[in-house]
Amino acid sequence: MAEAKPKRQKQVVLFTSPGCVWCTRAKTFFKKNDIKFKTIDISTNKQAAKDCERHGCRGVPVVLIGSQWICGFDEPKIKKALDIR
Repeated sequence: MAEAKPKRQKQVVLFTSPGCVWCTRAKTFFKKNDIKFKTIDISTNKQAAKDCERHGCRGVPVVLIGSQWICGFDEPKIKKALDIR
């Protein structure tokens, strides 16, 4: 019998800005749960800031999981999107 392949993690992008306490909490959450993520600083990447605004997010952090945009550090939504119990 073939072994079940581990589920591939969805791509996770964390949009942040310097000094953001909630951004730090999001990073800690991802590290604690062994979630690989890419960080983009919207204070230096104006296109990323526009993308966040276009998806209705007015502040940081913004979490992009696959194609799902989550405004703010909304742990229940993030867990659901990543299938974390």
